Amino acid sequence: MDEEFLRDLFASLPAVSIRRMFGGQGIYSQGRIVAVVIRGTLHLKGDSAGEPAYEAAGLERWTYQRPGRTPVAMPYWRMPDEAFDDPDEAARWIAVADEAARRAALDKPAKRRSGARSRSPIIKG
Repeated sequence: MDEEFLRDLFASLPAVSIRRMFGGQGIYSQGRIVAVVIRGTLHLKGDSAGEPAYEAAGLERWTYQRPGRTPVAMPYWRMPDEAFDDPDEAARWIAVADEAARRAALDKPAKRRSGARSRSPIIKG
């Protein structure tokens, strides 16, 4: 998808960046991934809290399958077609994805800086 179109679509979020990934694109807000474009289809990030909204709307979940392997359900759902033409509807669905991205960021342990060593406390006695 065209980057300018994606930036306009995700204008409701701060600090949007778009990166190439999986032969498609990852859409990030403030460093958190909120959506992916795979084979020209936009999928919004989801989790157990947002999944009921996606399912109630009848949105398709992205599944990934490697040859000879069982399909894997990914935590992304297809953006509803009507959201592409309605900025308010787009913002509503993008907010669901952003909340899932925020929860995922809170669940991740902090990454250690490269080269940082764990230090044992010095016990004097």
